[in-house]
Amino acid sequence: MTSLPPSQTSWLRRGWAALWRGLATARLWSLNLLSLAVLVGLLAAAFAAMQPAVAPGSVLVLSPQGRMTEEAATPEGAELLMRVADGDGPGIRLRDWVEALEHAARDERISRVLLLLDEFEGAGLPTLREAAAALEAFKASGKPVLAWGSQFDQGRYYLAAHASRVILHPMGTVALEGFGRQRSYYKDALDRLGIRVHLLRTGNFKSAGEPYVANAPSREALLAEAHVHDARWKLYTQGVEKARGLPPGSVHRDIDALPASLIQRGGDTARLARDSRLVDAVQSFEELRASLQREVGPDQDTTTFRQVGLNAYLDDVRRPVRGDHVAVIVAEGEIDDGDAPPGRIGALSTSRLIRQAAHDEHVKAIVLRVNSPGGSAYGSELIRQQLELARGAGKPVVVSMGDMAASGGYWISMSSDRVIADAATTTGSIGVFAMLPTIEGLMGKLSVNTGGYHTTWLAGGYDPRRPLDPRLRELLQSVIGRIYQDFIGKAAAARRMDATRLEAVAQGRIWTGQQALEHGLVDQLGSLADAVQLASRLARADSPVLPARYWAQEPSRVQALLDLVGARLASSAGLAIRQQLPAAALLAADPASRQLASDLVWLRDLLEGRKPFAAVTHCLCQPGL
Repeated sequence: MTSLPPSQTSWLRRGWAALWRGLATARLWSLNLLSLAVLVGLLAAAFAAMQPAVAPGSVLVLSPQGRMTEEAATPEGAELLMRVADGDGPGIRLRDWVEALEHAARDERISRVLLLLDEFEGAGLPTLREAAAALEAFKASGKPVLAWGSQFDQGRYYLAAHASRVILHPMGTVALEGFGRQRSYYKDALDRLGIRVHLLRTGNFKSAGEPYVANAPSREALLAEAHVHDARWKLYTQGVEKARGLPPGSVHRDIDALPASLIQRGGDTARLARDSRLVDAVQSFEELRASLQREVGPDQDTTTFRQVGLNAYLDDVRRPVRGDHVAVIVAEGEIDDGDAPPGRIGALSTSRLIRQAAHDEHVKAIVLRVNSPGGSAYGSELIRQQLELARGAGKPVVVSMGDMAASGGYWISMSSDRVIADAATTTGSIGVFAMLPTIEGLMGKLSVNTGGYHTTWLAGGYDPRRPLDPRLRELLQSVIGRIYQDFIGKAAAARRMDATRLEAVAQGRIWTGQQALEHGLVDQLGSLADAVQLASRLARADSPVLPARYWAQEPSRVQALLDLVGARLASSAGLAIRQQLPAAALLAADPASRQLASDLVWLRDLLEGRKPFAAVTHCLCQPGL
């Protein structure tokens, strides 16, 4: 064997020794840096603990971004990209808003509340009414609420109107325009493309599928929507007028007086808002900041006034609920058959939460908070059955309807001891439909033919490339009719009504909560807090009101970390993405374009077979302002 010369052996030894020393040094430095980071963290935590989390006289600043919802949804994929492109914030939960104001009313460290609403994207009227009620309860403590905005749309203004003082930027506008919607109707367009949509439905007012088979809304659809929109507009204007001390009907009269009233003021929209007593003052935010700095004192770095934000404040005052409680389970979004993340209702995941709560000895009652336009009939029935089992296990169930509990959202509300709705809740829509698009006309336009062998007629009964077999249509109409009768029967039993009487107010028609109460579809009007109080009474609890604890799917620590990192990255990248996306992609920022995209996605899912032969209990309606 040939050995290396002594000079090369010495070089290798020196090389290995240097490498080993380098590795040892790197390891030592890594450990030292890690230890230093831990020490700095501990010192920072100790220093923070010595500092008051909320300084005396602080202003609680509520600056919601995005929409106010029951449960924060976690967007993924294309939805996340579109939200980033549109600049949507993470949103705010109604319960966080209410809890912070309840604590702040009793907290001597909080001197007042400031609403900054420019980034607020609205909510349904019932949600706004509960958020406004929390502001009124805070004001009852003797502390003021200030609201400032550069622009107030209807959703922002409803909250601002309940402030002690409303301040508008000198170039700002209060834009109140009323309720209603324009839907797109696609029949002619689909005919030109060679696409035909076969709509199967029950109920004269079940108009959810009309945009695909007609060119205009039916008389029944217009009648139902007018009945609901007029009632909701009345609730909105009455709420604003009462909060602002305005004469009844003044909001509507001010709208009727446009544009002459604005022309008289030289187009000065801020002056018009002040003269109409919609706002108290016209002031820039820098002027407001300076006045607050004088009144409550400067913050630590003297750049602004003494303040605390919503999340920091809740971190300071929130305490975990232990012992006996009412389990609040949120059912928000469309109803799917399987598991679903927050912001959607998965029949399996929601049923699992109900089952777990029903078997927990510390849960004395369950409140199901529903905010849903419906979805899968099968998924709705799974959730309803689980609530029935919970009642059988001795747990009272109270349903609290939020913005919407329509169609499938009403279905899952039927197995309960009491149903509470807000006066403005959209509910009802007791009906079922299915849609089966076929593209035989498009195939002909493309000169594409199909052919094949099937052992039975049913094997090829529905192929979107071929005309719909009339036998399949008859079969599915029978299934739809059977599910509708099942819906009617269960609702009649739950409401202790004759089925004929209930069907008269069903027919797929939507109602407000107030109208639903008059027709016997709900038990009383009230808020989520009222539902918790009622559930406590039904549970015969020792205390008048048990504490409420929200039951939800808990993400793993890894998933929670990934969500946090993803949210931060999305926020940082948002501006760059919005600048790079083509204008066509940014059309989603327009509500009408969003509705168009939603309608076409629904039709696409049907064509791709994602919902084959699905019996759907969905109202295809929106509760937001």
